Amino acid sequence: MKLYYFIVNKNSGSGRALKIWYRVAKLLQERHIAYDVCITNGPQHATESVKNIIKKNNAKAIIAIGGDGTVHKIINELVGSKVPFGIIPAGSGNDFCRGMGIPLKYDQALERILKGEQKFIDVGNINDKFFATIVGIGFDGRVAQVTNQSQNKKLLNLAGMGSVSYIINVLKVLFYYKPTNVELKIDQKYAKHQNVWLIAIANSPFYAGGMMICPNAKNDDQFFDICMVKEISRWQLLRIFPSVFKGKHVNHPAVTILRAKEVEIVSNSPMIAHGDGEMIGETPLKIIISPSTLCVL
Repeated sequence: MKLYYFIVNKNSGSGRALKIWYRVAKLLQERHIAYDVCITNGPQHATESVKNIIKKNNAKAIIAIGGDGTVHKIINELVGSKVPFGIIPAGSGNDFCRGMGIPLKYDQALERILKGEQKFIDVGNINDKFFATIVGIGFDGRVAQVTNQSQNKKLLNLAGMGSVSYIINVLKVLFYYKPTNVELKIDQKYAKHQNVWLIAIANSPFYAGGMMICPNAKNDDQFFDICMVKEISRWQLLRIFPSVFKGKHVNHPAVTILRAKEVEIVSNSPMIAHGDGEMIGETPLKIIISPSTLCVL
């Protein structure tokens, strides 16, 4: 018998994922739908669970109940397999769901999964790790690192205001972060850039809870959209920051938008990188598009 396998990150949304799972389970039982569930204790647990499910060869789909971090862990085991992936959002940002048009309400997200309509999407590969949404390098990599370590993230998650934590830490990091010089190789073309604040390599428009860093990015066009911010003062950066929520920052002269299938980055001083909000490493980095490699419900 084919089963829906649910992987629930009990820490997502500061416990919201577990509450959502109990509601989802009730709906599944009412409709007599066959399922199994794994309540994970951490990232490694989720990874092992996906490996074991794939080996069983009876999965109708693997469904995450969590946020972008949960998505990140699961797709790194699912990419290239034929098992469809579903997501019921329960994190602080849920940017993968925003980019896919997946409803943020659990019952509507479940209904979409049960319809069984499949779409193959691109994913990115950075240092042999996959990401579904965006790699943020430099300033926003540092902001993501500080946010993941902060106490205010958990408190704001409980209040349903997870993206506010990111905004708070943008202001915090802005006061001490120093831009750096970068060598960029984009689809075999080299260029040098000075005083680079950040480089966002996007497979989806959204990160950090709805910021449209690359508003025209699509996860099925076999290209990354790239946003680079350089040669701007910290005060000017602060002034244009609110425009990111509507994608209007792309009109500023300090912002460059590019498109590519492959990107290599070398910097004078290390630039921290996150993928899907999870810390990945630091420069030098190589990022490649992997077209149509993840099946999503």
